Amino acid sequence: MAHYKLQINGRSYETDADADTPLLWVLRDNLGMVGTKYGCGIAQCGACTVHLNGNAVRSCSLPVSAVGTKAVTTIEGLSAQGDHPVQQAWHEVDVAQCGYCQAGQIMSAAALLAKTPRPTEEQIYTAMNGNICRCGTYHRIREAVILASSKTK
Repeated sequence: MAHYKLQINGRSYETDADADTPLLWVLRDNLGMVGTKYGCGIAQCGACTVHLNGNAVRSCSLPVSAVGTKAVTTIEGLSAQGDHPVQQAWHEVDVAQCGYCQAGQIMSAAALLAKTPRPTEEQIYTAMNGNICRCGTYHRIREAVILASSKTK
């Protein structure tokens, strides 16, 4: 067991965990941030996506010991009011059905748009391809990413 000081959603947190504990479980179990979901546990579905220094990463396979001083952003920290352009677009397009994968989908889309504000359809496909939606709302996800890109600065 080791002691970790983490920067999450612009705040400092301290917690104890084994070095190989996935960041997902530290977020959910140790810190009570349950917006990030467990999907597959092998970094294949994207439900657990968070940002690490602005890059979309799978928190289910990232050991807490690898975080170091990097800034972590979860779905809870994307926007305090829920008014991030991606969140607004998700609502306007009515993307969610069951909603389980949506936090990971939104975090992947937000990371894409932060780096590429006006992505091509191919860039959207590439960035979002690793996120699985069991309800099959891929066409609405793509539409929401395009809409959000028109709202980003």
